[in-house]
Amino acid sequence: MIEVKKKDRESSESLIRRFSRRVQQSGVLMQARRGRFRKDEKSKREVREGAMYKEKVRKVVNKLKKMGKFDDQSFKNVKKKLIR
Repeated sequence: MIEVKKKDRESSESLIRRFSRRVQQSGVLMQARRGRFRKDEKSKREVREGAMYKEKVRKVVNKLKKMGKFDDQSFKNVKKKLIR
């Protein structure tokens, strides 16, 4: 944590300038920017469940394509049924 105390006869503008310089030198801002879009990694279980879900959807979609009944609406219905 960066702390800057006001010196005697120091203007608030120079205090802000000094604070900004200390923040930039410390690297706190760069660290925050780096972690801004970071996503947590999925656990093994979540990855496995996602793969199983995709495989189920793929099977149903292939079946519908073979029957000639595949369109956007049927795809949405398949996803709704498998989520439950």
